[in-house]
Amino acid sequence: MLKGKKIVLGITGSIAAYKSCLIIRELIKRGAEVQVVITDAGKEFITPVTLSALTQKPVITDFFSSKDGSWHSHVDLGIWADAMLIAPCTANTLAKMSNGIADNMLLTTYLSMKAPVFVAPAMDLDMFSHPTTQANICKLSAVGNQIIEPTAGFLASGLSGKGRMDEPEHIIEALDKYFEERNYSSDAVCKDLTGKKVLITAGPTYERIDPVRFVGNFSSGKMGYALAEECVSRGADVVLVSGPVALGSSPAIRRINVESSDEMLQVCLAEFANADITILCAAVADFKPTIVAPRKIKKQNNEDLSLSLVPTADIAFALGQRKAASQILIGFALETDNEENNALAKLEEKNFDFIVLNSLKNANTCFQADTNQIKILTKSTVKSFDLKPKREVAKDIMNEVQTVIQYPDS
Repeated sequence: MLKGKKIVLGITGSIAAYKSCLIIRELIKRGAEVQVVITDAGKEFITPVTLSALTQKPVITDFFSSKDGSWHSHVDLGIWADAMLIAPCTANTLAKMSNGIADNMLLTTYLSMKAPVFVAPAMDLDMFSHPTTQANICKLSAVGNQIIEPTAGFLASGLSGKGRMDEPEHIIEALDKYFEERNYSSDAVCKDLTGKKVLITAGPTYERIDPVRFVGNFSSGKMGYALAEECVSRGADVVLVSGPVALGSSPAIRRINVESSDEMLQVCLAEFANADITILCAAVADFKPTIVAPRKIKKQNNEDLSLSLVPTADIAFALGQRKAASQILIGFALETDNEENNALAKLEEKNFDFIVLNSLKNANTCFQADTNQIKILTKSTVKSFDLKPKREVAKDIMNEVQTVIQYPDS
């Protein structure tokens, strides 16, 4: 599955840098194209001449070429690549990555990367075990497109010395497996949304009762975040308006965090006019308390508590009223009964181009799940899909968006 893949290989200043030659050789043997980006410290362990001879490409170290002053564009590399592999990755580089520091070409390339990023740590045991390093690893692991050591079990696997970079053949196999599982081909990662601005809402909203309680729902945000990652991988400029969730997102995504439905509405209204495609995936609370108590409401003598609720703002309706003919607006519906009829009524009322129907009747879907099973409804068609990981569901949804773009009157 690596044939035709474009891989950016980042090399940092570790004694394990010599293994990068074996990684390059195996990637090229499997048909991949490799571009090396190396830090100054990395060059102390292996020479760019050796790496260039293996890749048949000039090795990139600095922002400008020392020969003719031409600029090396980290942004172009981020768009070009199907994946970035940083192997070996030192504790220093891990720390800079987790804190968004961009003081060399490798780090700016990382921050510009739209494709998945694979990280193979390499350091001694004490450095690896230090709480600061572990915190950096956890922080990076929470980001949507980061994979720390290409297979999930490596960090806790008891390999000969935790922190020691795993063998090249294992890293290559993990890369290969990653692409195989997603069935990525050169066509599948085409940048068909380049130049498009995509606005996505995700997660729940919390409508406060008092400073410590709220009205909300069980949404994890996973579907919306999967859609955001899929759109970035296709070259889109993505704005993700996120309710309170425990998820990380790609550095390429402009994420705006909100808490309440009113906050989400205001951000959406500000961003919508410039959006080519808007996907309303958030599970916005339907009701909010009429009055928010300024202090925690105390339980008194086991007396009942009554809450007065009012409807929240209808974000979908507000955007549907403002929708221009050139804009695409996609909605979601979560139903428990009379599902298709309810979804079609919502599609019509909100002025959606199509609506994605979720059903709580389908096991292992919807709230908190990593998989989903959907139907996509237009005014005249219904398409049913199998149970899939949410990233694959996101791909199905964006393929349908491409159909709308290509055949707007169908």
